[in-house]
Amino acid sequence: MRTVPSLRRRLRASLVGVPVVLALTLAGCAPLSGETEPEPGAAPTTSAPPSEDGAGSASDDAQEQAEQEAAEKKAAEKKAAEEQAEQDAAEERAAEKAKKAAEKKEAEKKAAEKAAKEQAEQEAAEKKAAEERDKMLEYGDSGERVVALQERLQELGYFIQDADGSFGPATQQAVWALQKAAGQYRDGVVGPKTQAALDDGVRPKAHTSSGKAIEIDLDRQLLMTVEGGKVTRIINASSGNGETYEAKGRSYHATTPRGSYAVYMERNGMHESTLELGSMYRPKYFSGGYAVHGSGSIPPYPASHGCVRVSNAAMNWLWDSWGTPKGTPVVLY
Repeated sequence: MRTVPSLRRRLRASLVGVPVVLALTLAGCAPLSGETEPEPGAAPTTSAPPSEDGAGSASDDAQEQAEQEAAEKKAAEKKAAEEQAEQDAAEERAAEKAKKAAEKKEAEKKAAEKAAKEQAEQEAAEKKAAEERDKMLEYGDSGERVVALQERLQELGYFIQDADGSFGPATQQAVWALQKAAGQYRDGVVGPKTQAALDDGVRPKAHTSSGKAIEIDLDRQLLMTVEGGKVTRIINASSGNGETYEAKGRSYHATTPRGSYAVYMERNGMHESTLELGSMYRPKYFSGGYAVHGSGSIPPYPASHGCVRVSNAAMNWLWDSWGTPKGTPVVLY
């Protein structure tokens, strides 16, 4: 008689076997329920590759999409950086251009200010010069100011016969004489310095102390009439120029001798030089062929062959008014 296990025993046996089967299944050693364990020696089965529409294809597409998006982002960022760099460079160029324009404008402003200042200074200088010129008196002027000049010259003893208000040759001769006495440049123009000499009453002093005498200052080119040690008239004169000249086949030196002499001969009228050097008006000889005589040319510097030239008007005054007879002392220094 076959023994049938009891229900309890069968149940316990089945419960005991479950964990073993489960463990084996999890370890890959036993087939899962519904699977057939391969026969020993059978070739292993391989799973089929995922289809193109499967999970692998989707993953590749997503990766490519991500890489493409990253590349596009990088390109966009690079382009944006380049555009920003170009904008920065353009702004820098614009700023530099604006700076240069401002500097140019400032330089032009300063140049304009400088030019305006120089122009103002020039105009002021010209105005001052014009005012000074207006105050000056020179050859060709006329009027009350010239009368005042002539009267002041007469008062100081400078030879001028008439205060007629006309600045002509006679007034020019007197102004030259004043400038010589003051040690000034002899231009014949009454400017500030010459006016100051007038105002200060500049006059040369006599060297002789008694009687009447003619004194000739060769350094200052002045002839003076002196009475009792006092200068009475100051006359512009021109003596020997120091040059060598030829006359009648001989050489001479155009000097005027210094020293004390006296008038020893005279010619009342126009007299021709024996050396054929020209005409002498009413000469008063004081040594050899040297004489004081009138001339139509009496520059403010030495210009004669050795005689002492004065104006014809001054020579007439010496003859007819002051009187220069034979024996009148003539002192040259």
